[in-house]
Amino acid sequence: MRVSFFKNIVFIPILGLICCGSTTEQKNDSIGNSLIFNTTLHASVSNNQLADTLLVGRSISKKSSSHIFTGANQWQEYMPLLKDKNVGIVANQTSVVNDTLAYKNTLRVVDVHLVDFIYEFDNTITKVFAPEHGFRGTADAGEAIKDGIDLKTGIPIISLYGTNKKPSKEQLKDIDIMIFDIQDVGARFYTYISTLHYVMEACAENGIELVVLDRPNPNSHYVDGPILESQHTSFVGMHPVPIVHGMTIGEYAQMINGEGWLKNQIQCKLRVVAMKNYTHQTPYSLSIKPSPNLPNDLAINLYPSLCLFEGTSISVGRGTQKQFQLFGAPTLPQETYTYSFTPVANQGAKNPKFKAQDCFGIDLSSTKKLYGLNLNWLLDAYRDSQNKKDFFNSFFLKLSGTSLLQEQIQQGFTQQQIKNTWQQGLQTYKAMRKNYLLYK
Repeated sequence: MRVSFFKNIVFIPILGLICCGSTTEQKNDSIGNSLIFNTTLHASVSNNQLADTLLVGRSISKKSSSHIFTGANQWQEYMPLLKDKNVGIVANQTSVVNDTLAYKNTLRVVDVHLVDFIYEFDNTITKVFAPEHGFRGTADAGEAIKDGIDLKTGIPIISLYGTNKKPSKEQLKDIDIMIFDIQDVGARFYTYISTLHYVMEACAENGIELVVLDRPNPNSHYVDGPILESQHTSFVGMHPVPIVHGMTIGEYAQMINGEGWLKNQIQCKLRVVAMKNYTHQTPYSLSIKPSPNLPNDLAINLYPSLCLFEGTSISVGRGTQKQFQLFGAPTLPQETYTYSFTPVANQGAKNPKFKAQDCFGIDLSSTKKLYGLNLNWLLDAYRDSQNKKDFFNSFFLKLSGTSLLQEQIQQGFTQQQIKNTWQQGLQTYKAMRKNYLLYK
């Protein structure tokens, strides 16, 4: 048993803490050296060093009865499945187990990476598979990620982005069971659900059970957008769903299986570890950036609407400190678009659009939470663009998933007129979606 993280603390999973409603006030600031999970899973703690994970601790209430328990926190559901098996894990920086640390009469939440958590209990992790942006989530959008080794554990890391989007038979030959634990944001073109598709397909073809540890969808409070047309299928749009699909990653996995979307309609042996205390209307703030250019809740909320600009001559703030919280371009009229910004190279944007050029646009950092796609920013930018001929590029078709949207914008349709053309497809989709929902 390899447990060497903590010094003079009690480390208690938040599930056990909250299910009891509260904790007993500690009478002694010098708390015993023990790591307590339950009566059947126990490990002693050495006094060697304090874990790095302590540094990300944050204070919590002792009566957080409304706390959402993610799939990763339901360790009692998946840890027994891993016993005596070679484990593969699809993970990135968001794959954490949130636990409660009791230290000097204070409770704090600490984020322990799922790989580290499982590794500490001597389960054999054969490989880690990483999606777009890499295992630690620092790479640019679209940046090629090389295979490597996790320096902390020595476990091989296989990139599932670039030329190798689907695990090969050779890469899976030593794996008995696969875990998928990645934070999604609920947009069709956010590529983690495409990685999910290929992992499910590879597991199905090789007889490997896939366990999806479910996480909240911060954009699950609405469903909106055109349904993807099959002729426009790509890695940023693989399934006939709207731009905002309104499902958690676990629900989405069930839909991929149930609708026969895997190659040759093969079925993946799928197990979803569901969350507790979650509904699709439950507000949820991500404590870890799901990707480098989604730094906060506002950016995540605006992302489905603003990402369409990625297929145009307009910047969405990559290379600034307000990614997906503004838009603009050198070609927008300064007298109308009075906010200005100048993109520079930064983490997650080594070569941003309009690098070192003054852009004129709109700052959206005070925008109220959206409950539907906002197309007006896109419509206005096209109307005011000084070079409409070059406004759209080929990527717009992949992002929108339909040729109709660009045509409607060019023809001067209003937002409501455009959205009216989506309604029949959305009604059909919502009826299908109901079959796979795990939460209200």
